[in-house]
Amino acid sequence: MFWAENRPDLRLMEAAVVASTEMSDSVAITLRIDPRMLSKIKRLARSRYLNYQSMIKQWLSERLEEETRSFGARTANENRAGNTF
Repeated sequence: MFWAENRPDLRLMEAAVVASTEMSDSVAITLRIDPRMLSKIKRLARSRYLNYQSMIKQWLSERLEEETRSFGARTANENRAGNTF
């Protein structure tokens, strides 16, 4: 009944496939997170049928892309402003 009314998010599924292919290029790090925050992240990931670590990596990847685009736009604007004589 659940799947008759709900559809998986294809972007999440594609991201999971990409993440699994990138595993061989991954580096393990240690990150300290407040236990309450980690509990919330785990609950959210479970509700989306995701591994919480994969979800965190997806969030970081999305934010990195956003920051990179934003930085590129700022740099381009600064260069244009600096090149006016």
